[in-house]
Amino acid sequence: MSPVHRTPQRTAPGDRAVDSLPFDLDRTSPVPLYYQLAQQLEAAIEHGVLAPGNLLGNEVDLSVRLGLSRPTVRQAIQSLVDKGLLVRRRGVGTQVVHSQVKRPLELSSLYDDLESAGQGPSTRVLRNERTPASPDVAAALGLAEGTEVTVLERLRSTHGRPVAFLCNYLPPALLELPTERLESTGLYRMLRSAGIVLHSARQSIGARSATAEEAALLDEKEGAALLTMRRTAYDDMGRPVEYGSHVYRASRYAFDFQLLVRP
Repeated sequence: MSPVHRTPQRTAPGDRAVDSLPFDLDRTSPVPLYYQLAQQLEAAIEHGVLAPGNLLGNEVDLSVRLGLSRPTVRQAIQSLVDKGLLVRRRGVGTQVVHSQVKRPLELSSLYDDLESAGQGPSTRVLRNERTPASPDVAAALGLAEGTEVTVLERLRSTHGRPVAFLCNYLPPALLELPTERLESTGLYRMLRSAGIVLHSARQSIGARSATAEEAALLDEKEGAALLTMRRTAYDDMGRPVEYGSHVYRASRYAFDFQLLVRP
């Protein structure tokens, strides 16, 4: 008999959402049962069925319910703890922390991507001022070194937890950038509202360890893995309108690529 699939209901943080979550484990499959369970739990977190704050219950209850050994359930849960999706809290139990942000590699705003994915983005502006352009910034924006540019430093969070530290440079005459609006919407949305049509970008992606300052901002340990991104965006007339240097928590953020075979 085929398993009956039910659409699980979202539950409020703190609820035992896993109690109503349907599982479909194939005991004849060569895929280990712990991995099947971990994948289904991760999918539930990814799609918001298990929300940040939801309790997973204890391993004994889950193993009895699913007819699995306790070590199998423990291994599945530990794999998600290692990914940063679950956390074990003394006196509380195993709790959902967040889902990893998976962002398509295209010319889009992090704020828009997070909002469309239901990730509840929020922004704290740490710096919004004018400063002389360094050689790197001047070269990216096609300006003379020392030319005044607007620098923005923002901390982007989802579900109240930091995910990225964003540093952007723009020509100062491009548009007004009030701090209040930067904290309620995305930079690219503000550019579009000002009639600036983004057309293309040059972007490089890398990785490095977090500095002490970055670790403090991003709620990570010093030396934790960070993804890095540098991007220069151009409008439909070919003018460089924004240069960004961003760092992302590797535990909470990933880029998605679609690769095509060249004919």
